[in-house]
Amino acid sequence: MLNNKSILITGGTGSFGKAFVKTVLERYPDVRRLVIYSRDELKQFEMAQQFPDTKYPGIRYFIGDVRDEARLRRALEGIDIVVHAAALKQVPAAEYNPFECIKTNVLGAQNLIEACLDSKIERLVALSTDKAAAPINLYGATKLCSDKLFVAANNIQGARGIKFSVVRYGNVMGSRGSVIPFFMARKHTGVLPITDPRMTRFNISLQGGVDMVLWSIENAEGGEILVPKIPSYRIGDVATAIAPDAEQQVIGIRPGEKIHEEMITASDSFNTVDMGDYYAILPVSAVYSIEDYCARRNGVPVPPGFAYDSGSNPDFLTVEQIRALIEEHVVGKTID
Repeated sequence: MLNNKSILITGGTGSFGKAFVKTVLERYPDVRRLVIYSRDELKQFEMAQQFPDTKYPGIRYFIGDVRDEARLRRALEGIDIVVHAAALKQVPAAEYNPFECIKTNVLGAQNLIEACLDSKIERLVALSTDKAAAPINLYGATKLCSDKLFVAANNIQGARGIKFSVVRYGNVMGSRGSVIPFFMARKHTGVLPITDPRMTRFNISLQGGVDMVLWSIENAEGGEILVPKIPSYRIGDVATAIAPDAEQQVIGIRPGEKIHEEMITASDSFNTVDMGDYYAILPVSAVYSIEDYCARRNGVPVPPGFAYDSGSNPDFLTVEQIRALIEEHVVGKTID
């Protein structure tokens, strides 16, 4: 699939980017070029120690920001496939610095679309978040806007043949800034602050996110927002899995947080297809009908009013499963 292809990943030095690069290099040794595009030169230097161009001759490190359309155009020369992972995603920081978040997550997305339309790109897959469904914070609102931009970009691709699609999934287990590293760092204190014992979240491993993007590169038809079927966890169960004897101090939910995260709202149900391992939210202005899409993908339209949120999800992780997943997927976080 990716052998003899040239790939660019924005935000390539982040947690997802490093896992994606590692997987591509392992599974597709004949990848022609793999461009890591990001604005942090220190992270690029550190990543180059792990993936040196002397060992991987197709790898390239480009300093650049998605806010800079001219630099994007230069980086996209000769690229076949783009994975868009660059984003400002810290909810409190986005609330305090709203337009900085908009510049990267919205204007940066449009810059990338314009640059791709003027290049010979075959496919673009953009990473989204559960916070983009019925958003109540600025970060979620910018990602919803970004999703809409990428979906609508298929309307103006003309005869170019490029396909734009989006993958939307929940919290990545152990990613930077997430609750598991926070709890691990504080468990020695004997007190873990939890926002609300009722709070639930979707959970996906970093490798699960990478595998979904790779599946989308091969299978997406353009215009879909693809959503995986993944388990949920209760925040209190995560705390118990990490520090079973610690006191759980309830501090209340923070501004911009939900008790349960959503990935598909009831309003989306009229354009959503169940494809087995994934749901696909289809665009209302697609050139294909939901019936045609289902016939090609062996899909089934979801019932009207269907919603997919972490609280009503039938698949919940137990404390023991959470502990096992942390030890399997969170590097350096073995629980004593």
